[in-house]
Amino acid sequence: MTAAWRASLRNRAAALARPRHPESLPARLDRHRVYVLPTRFGLFYAVLLLAMLLGALNYNNNPALLLALLLAGTGLASLVAAHLQLTGLEIVAVEAEAVAAGQPMSVRVHAKAAVDRARRGLQVAFAQAPVPTTVLHLDQGRGEADLSLPTQQRGWLDVPRLTVATTRPLGLARAWAYVWPESPLLVYPAPEAAGPPLPEGRGDRADSRLQPAGEDVHHLRAYRPGDARRAIAWKPSARRDQLIVREYEQPQGAEIALDWRSLRALPYEQRIARLARWVDEAERAGRRYFLALPGQPILGPAHGPHHRHACLRALALMPHG
Repeated sequence: MTAAWRASLRNRAAALARPRHPESLPARLDRHRVYVLPTRFGLFYAVLLLAMLLGALNYNNNPALLLALLLAGTGLASLVAAHLQLTGLEIVAVEAEAVAAGQPMSVRVHAKAAVDRARRGLQVAFAQAPVPTTVLHLDQGRGEADLSLPTQQRGWLDVPRLTVATTRPLGLARAWAYVWPESPLLVYPAPEAAGPPLPEGRGDRADSRLQPAGEDVHHLRAYRPGDARRAIAWKPSARRDQLIVREYEQPQGAEIALDWRSLRALPYEQRIARLARWVDEAERAGRRYFLALPGQPILGPAHGPHHRHACLRALALMPHG
Protein backbone atom coordinates (compact mmCIF):
# COMPACT_ATOMS: atom_id res chain seq x y z
CA MET A 1 0.00 0.00 0.00
CA THR A 2 1.67 3.25 -1.15
CA ALA A 3 1.79 6.38 0.98
CA ALA A 4 -0.33 8.30 -1.54
CA TRP A 5 -3.02 5.62 -1.52
CA ARG A 6 -3.11 5.54 2.29
CA ALA A 7 -3.30 9.36 2.44
CA SER A 8 -6.15 9.36 -0.08
CA LEU A 9 -8.03 6.71 1.88
CA ARG A 10 -7.51 8.59 5.12
CA ASN A 11 -8.73 11.87 3.57
CA ARG A 12 -11.88 10.17 2.28
CA ALA A 13 -12.59 8.70 5.69
CA ALA A 14 -11.89 12.07 7.30
CA ALA A 15 -14.39 13.74 4.96
CA LEU A 16 -17.07 11.40 6.29
CA ALA A 17 -15.95 11.75 9.90
CA ARG A 18 -15.60 15.49 10.28
CA PRO A 19 -18.68 17.60 11.09
CA ARG A 20 -20.03 19.68 8.24
CA HIS A 21 -20.90 22.63 10.52
CA PRO A 22 -19.85 23.89 13.96
CA GLU A 23 -21.61 22.04 16.74
CA SER A 24 -22.59 23.09 20.22
CA LEU A 25 -20.69 21.63 23.14
CA PRO A 26 -20.61 19.19 24.83
CA ALA A 27 -20.00 16.90 21.84
CA ARG A 28 -19.99 13.15 22.39
CA LEU A 29 -17.93 10.82 20.21
CA ASP A 30 -20.06 7.78 19.45
CA ARG A 31 -18.98 4.79 17.38
CA HIS A 32 -20.21 6.40 14.15
CA ARG A 33 -17.74 9.28 14.51
CA VAL A 34 -14.60 7.24 15.21
CA TYR A 35 -12.52 5.99 12.28
CA VAL A 36 -9.59 3.57 12.29
CA LEU A 37 -6.78 3.03 9.77
CA PRO A 38 -3.55 1.03 10.12
CA THR A 39 -0.31 2.77 10.89
CA ARG A 40 2.96 2.05 9.08
CA PHE A 41 3.86 -0.35 11.83
CA GLY A 42 0.43 -1.95 11.45
CA LEU A 43 1.00 -2.49 7.73
CA PHE A 44 4.39 -4.06 8.41
CA TYR A 45 2.74 -6.26 11.04
CA ALA A 46 0.11 -7.41 8.51
CA VAL A 47 2.76 -8.25 5.89
CA LEU A 48 4.74 -10.17 8.48
CA LEU A 49 1.66 -12.18 9.49
CA LEU A 50 0.90 -12.97 5.86
CA ALA A 51 4.44 -14.28 5.39
CA MET A 52 4.13 -16.41 8.54
CA LEU A 53 0.81 -17.86 7.37
CA LEU A 54 2.17 -18.71 3.92
CA GLY A 55 5.26 -20.34 5.41
CA ALA A 56 3.23 -22.33 7.96
CA LEU A 57 0.82 -23.58 5.28
CA ASN A 58 3.62 -24.37 2.86
CA TYR A 59 5.55 -26.49 5.38
CA ASN A 60 2.44 -27.77 7.15
CA ASN A 61 3.79 -26.42 10.46
CA ASN A 62 0.88 -26.37 12.90
CA PRO A 63 2.66 -24.52 15.76
CA ALA A 64 3.70 -21.75 13.36
CA LEU A 65 0.15 -21.60 11.97
CA LEU A 66 -1.26 -21.35 15.49
CA LEU A 67 1.19 -18.56 16.37
CA ALA A 68 0.28 -16.62 13.21
CA LEU A 69 -3.43 -16.94 13.96
CA LEU A 70 -2.90 -15.81 17.57
CA LEU A 71 -0.94 -12.77 16.40
CA ALA A 72 -3.63 -12.00 13.83
CA GLY A 73 -6.30 -12.16 16.53
CA THR A 74 -4.21 -9.85 18.70
CA GLY A 75 -3.96 -7.36 15.84
CA LEU A 76 -7.72 -7.40 15.25
CA ALA A 77 -8.34 -6.97 18.97
CA SER A 78 -6.04 -3.93 19.00
CA LEU A 79 -8.19 -2.32 16.27
CA VAL A 80 -11.27 -2.71 18.45
CA ALA A 81 -9.36 -1.46 21.51
CA ALA A 82 -8.17 1.64 19.64
CA HIS A 83 -11.77 2.35 18.58
CA LEU A 84 -12.97 1.97 22.17
CA GLN A 85 -10.34 4.47 23.36
CA LEU A 86 -12.37 7.25 21.73
CA THR A 87 -15.89 5.88 21.85
CA GLY A 88 -17.81 7.61 24.62
CA LEU A 89 -15.34 10.46 24.99
CA GLU A 90 -17.03 13.85 25.42
CA ILE A 91 -15.55 17.26 24.60
CA VAL A 92 -17.16 19.44 27.24
CA ALA A 93 -15.84 22.95 26.61
CA VAL A 94 -13.22 25.03 24.82
CA GLU A 95 -11.99 28.23 26.46
CA ALA A 96 -9.16 30.72 26.22
CA GLU A 97 -8.00 34.01 27.70
CA ALA A 98 -8.29 36.86 25.21
CA VAL A 99 -4.98 38.11 23.78
CA ALA A 100 -3.99 40.96 21.50
CA ALA A 101 -4.12 40.27 17.77
CA GLY A 102 -0.86 38.79 16.53
CA GLN A 103 -0.11 36.90 19.74
CA PRO A 104 -0.68 33.13 20.05
CA MET A 105 -3.75 32.19 22.05
CA SER A 106 -3.62 29.36 24.57
CA VAL A 107 -6.77 27.29 24.03
CA ARG A 108 -7.81 24.83 26.72
CA VAL A 109 -9.90 21.81 25.75
CA HIS A 110 -11.93 20.15 28.52
CA ALA A 111 -12.97 16.52 28.11
CA LYS A 112 -14.60 13.81 30.16
CA ALA A 113 -15.39 10.12 29.78
CA ALA A 114 -16.82 7.28 31.77
CA VAL A 115 -14.34 5.49 34.01
CA ASP A 116 -15.42 2.07 32.71
CA ARG A 117 -12.14 1.67 30.79
CA ALA A 118 -8.65 3.11 30.76
CA ARG A 119 -8.04 5.72 28.07
CA ARG A 120 -4.35 6.34 27.44
CA GLY A 121 -2.35 8.06 24.75
CA LEU A 122 -5.12 10.44 23.65
CA GLN A 123 -3.81 13.32 21.55
CA VAL A 124 -5.57 16.55 20.60
CA ALA A 125 -4.68 19.02 17.84
CA PHE A 126 -6.31 21.41 15.42
CA ALA A 127 -7.26 19.71 12.18
CA GLN A 128 -4.88 21.80 10.04
CA ALA A 129 -1.90 20.59 12.08
CA PRO A 130 -0.10 17.64 10.46
CA VAL A 131 0.33 15.57 13.64
CA PRO A 132 -1.38 15.83 17.04
CA THR A 133 1.14 16.93 19.61
CA THR A 134 -0.79 17.70 22.80
CA VAL A 135 -1.56 14.80 25.11
CA LEU A 136 -4.95 14.64 26.79
CA HIS A 137 -4.62 13.07 30.24
CA LEU A 138 -7.82 11.84 31.87
CA ASP A 139 -7.84 11.63 35.65
CA GLN A 140 -10.98 10.10 37.20
CA GLY A 141 -12.75 10.54 33.87
CA ARG A 142 -11.86 14.23 33.36
CA GLY A 143 -8.94 15.96 31.70
CA GLU A 144 -7.64 19.03 29.89
CA ALA A 145 -5.32 19.76 26.98
CA ASP A 146 -3.70 23.09 26.05
CA LEU A 147 -3.29 24.07 22.39
CA SER A 148 -1.71 27.13 20.78
CA LEU A 149 -3.81 28.97 18.20
CA PRO A 150 -2.34 31.85 16.13
CA THR A 151 -4.33 35.10 15.90
CA GLN A 152 -4.29 37.65 13.13
CA GLN A 153 -7.06 40.21 13.60
CA ARG A 154 -9.30 41.55 16.34
CA GLY A 155 -12.83 40.33 16.96
CA TRP A 156 -14.31 36.88 17.22
CA LEU A 157 -12.07 33.98 16.22
CA ASP A 158 -13.75 30.77 15.12
CA VAL A 159 -12.16 27.67 16.62
CA PRO A 160 -10.95 25.26 13.90
CA ARG A 161 -11.89 21.58 13.90
CA LEU A 162 -10.24 19.56 16.63
CA THR A 163 -8.73 16.15 16.00
CA VAL A 164 -8.78 13.63 18.84
CA ALA A 165 -6.63 10.58 18.05
CA THR A 166 -4.81 7.64 19.57
CA THR A 167 -2.57 4.77 18.47
CA ARG A 168 -2.94 2.76 21.67
CA PRO A 169 -2.78 0.02 22.74
CA LEU A 170 -0.25 -1.54 20.33
CA GLY A 171 0.40 1.15 17.75
CA LEU A 172 -0.99 -1.01 14.95
CA ALA A 173 -3.82 1.38 14.08
CA ARG A 174 -4.68 5.04 14.45
CA ALA A 175 -8.20 5.85 15.63
CA TRP A 176 -9.39 9.46 15.32
CA ALA A 177 -12.46 11.64 15.38
CA TYR A 178 -13.26 15.30 14.69
CA VAL A 179 -15.01 17.91 16.82
CA TRP A 180 -15.89 21.37 15.50
CA PRO A 181 -16.78 23.57 18.50
CA GLU A 182 -19.29 26.36 18.05
CA SER A 183 -17.44 28.51 20.59
CA PRO A 184 -15.82 31.62 19.05
CA LEU A 185 -13.00 33.18 21.07
CA LEU A 186 -12.36 36.89 21.58
CA VAL A 187 -9.20 38.56 20.26
CA TYR A 188 -8.32 42.04 21.54
CA PRO A 189 -7.04 44.69 19.12
CA ALA A 190 -3.27 44.98 18.91
CA PRO A 191 -2.19 48.09 20.86
CA GLU A 192 -0.22 50.81 19.13
CA ALA A 193 3.50 50.12 19.40
CA ALA A 194 4.41 53.73 20.23
CA GLY A 195 2.40 56.89 20.61
CA PRO A 196 1.63 59.94 22.72
CA PRO A 197 1.12 59.67 26.50
CA LEU A 198 -2.27 59.40 28.15
CA PRO A 199 -4.63 62.38 27.78
CA GLU A 200 -4.94 64.72 30.73
CA GLY A 201 -7.39 63.73 33.42
CA ARG A 202 -10.50 65.52 34.51
CA GLY A 203 -12.11 65.96 37.89
CA ASP A 204 -10.82 66.07 41.45
CA ARG A 205 -7.09 66.84 41.75
CA ALA A 206 -6.70 66.25 45.50
CA ASP A 207 -5.30 62.75 45.30
CA SER A 208 -1.89 62.58 43.62
CA ARG A 209 1.05 60.25 43.16
CA LEU A 210 4.69 60.78 42.20
CA GLN A 211 5.66 59.63 38.74
CA PRO A 212 8.12 60.81 36.03
CA ALA A 213 5.41 61.68 33.49
CA GLY A 214 3.24 63.78 35.81
CA GLU A 215 2.10 67.37 35.49
CA ASP A 216 3.46 69.40 38.41
CA VAL A 217 7.03 69.48 39.70
CA HIS A 218 7.07 68.12 43.24
CA HIS A 219 10.77 68.08 44.17
CA LEU A 220 14.28 67.35 42.91
CA ARG A 221 16.19 64.15 43.64
CA ALA A 222 19.35 62.37 42.58
CA TYR A 223 19.42 60.57 39.25
CA ARG A 224 18.68 56.83 39.26
CA PRO A 225 19.41 54.43 36.38
CA GLY A 226 16.36 54.21 34.14
CA ASP A 227 15.16 57.81 34.63
CA ALA A 228 14.06 59.57 31.45
CA ARG A 229 16.48 62.12 29.98
CA ARG A 230 13.72 64.72 29.72
CA ALA A 231 13.27 64.61 33.50
CA ILE A 232 16.90 65.67 34.16
CA ALA A 233 17.24 69.20 35.59
CA TRP A 234 20.36 70.35 33.81
CA LYS A 235 20.95 73.67 35.60
CA PRO A 236 20.71 72.24 39.15
CA SER A 237 22.82 69.31 37.96
CA ALA A 238 25.54 71.70 36.78
CA ARG A 239 25.51 73.59 40.08
CA ARG A 240 25.76 70.42 42.19
CA ASP A 241 28.11 68.58 39.82
CA GLN A 242 25.78 65.55 39.72
CA LEU A 243 22.69 64.58 37.78
CA ILE A 244 19.46 65.82 39.37
CA VAL A 245 16.02 64.66 38.25
CA ARG A 246 12.69 66.45 38.57
CA GLU A 247 10.05 64.38 40.40
CA TYR A 248 6.54 65.16 39.23
CA GLU A 249 3.16 64.48 40.75
CA GLN A 250 0.16 63.29 38.81
CA PRO A 251 -3.39 63.82 40.10
CA GLN A 252 -4.80 60.35 40.64
CA GLY A 253 -8.37 61.42 41.24
CA ALA A 254 -8.52 62.84 37.73
CA GLU A 255 -10.50 60.63 35.35
CA ILE A 256 -8.95 60.05 31.95
CA ALA A 257 -11.24 60.49 28.98
CA LEU A 258 -10.55 58.06 26.14
CA ASP A 259 -12.79 59.55 23.48
CA TRP A 260 -13.10 58.22 19.94
CA ARG A 261 -13.95 61.71 18.67
CA SER A 262 -10.65 63.15 19.88
CA LEU A 263 -8.75 61.01 17.34
CA ARG A 264 -10.45 62.16 14.16
CA ALA A 265 -7.14 62.78 12.42
CA LEU A 266 -6.11 59.10 12.65
CA PRO A 267 -7.20 56.25 10.34
CA TYR A 268 -9.95 53.99 11.62
CA GLU A 269 -7.87 51.01 12.75
CA GLN A 270 -5.13 53.22 14.18
CA ARG A 271 -7.72 54.89 16.42
CA ILE A 272 -8.62 51.49 17.83
CA ALA A 273 -4.95 50.60 18.33
CA ARG A 274 -4.23 53.86 20.17
CA LEU A 275 -7.25 53.55 22.44
CA ALA A 276 -6.24 49.96 23.24
CA ARG A 277 -2.75 51.19 24.16
CA TRP A 278 -4.17 53.94 26.37
CA VAL A 279 -6.42 51.44 28.15
CA ASP A 280 -3.38 49.32 29.04
CA GLU A 281 -1.37 52.37 30.11
CA ALA A 282 -4.20 53.64 32.33
CA GLU A 283 -4.44 50.23 33.98
CA ARG A 284 -0.69 50.09 34.62
CA ALA A 285 -0.82 53.57 36.15
CA GLY A 286 -3.82 52.69 38.34
CA ARG A 287 -5.87 55.55 36.84
CA ARG A 288 -9.64 55.73 36.53
CA TYR A 289 -10.75 56.15 32.94
CA PHE A 290 -13.80 55.97 30.73
CA LEU A 291 -14.14 54.98 27.09
CA ALA A 292 -16.50 56.73 24.68
CA LEU A 293 -17.15 54.96 21.37
CA PRO A 294 -19.65 55.91 18.64
CA GLY A 295 -23.06 54.31 19.01
CA GLN A 296 -22.22 52.70 22.37
CA PRO A 297 -22.81 53.70 25.99
CA ILE A 298 -19.86 55.21 27.80
CA LEU A 299 -17.87 52.64 29.75
CA GLY A 300 -16.72 53.83 33.16
CA PRO A 301 -15.18 55.72 34.78
CA ALA A 302 -13.53 52.80 36.56
CA HIS A 303 -10.39 50.70 36.51
CA GLY A 304 -9.47 47.07 37.12
CA PRO A 305 -9.46 43.80 35.14
CA HIS A 306 -13.22 43.76 34.53
CA HIS A 307 -13.28 47.34 33.25
CA ARG A 308 -10.22 46.68 31.08
CA HIS A 309 -11.88 43.62 29.56
CA ALA A 310 -15.09 45.56 28.88
CA CYS A 311 -13.19 48.36 27.13
CA LEU A 312 -10.95 46.07 25.05
CA ARG A 313 -13.96 43.91 24.16
CA ALA A 314 -15.83 46.95 22.90
CA LEU A 315 -12.80 47.98 20.83
CA ALA A 316 -12.35 44.45 19.48
CA LEU A 317 -15.96 44.26 18.32
CA MET A 318 -15.98 47.61 16.56
CA PRO A 319 -17.06 47.21 12.91
CA HIS A 320 -14.14 46.68 10.57
CA GLY A 321 -13.45 49.88 8.68
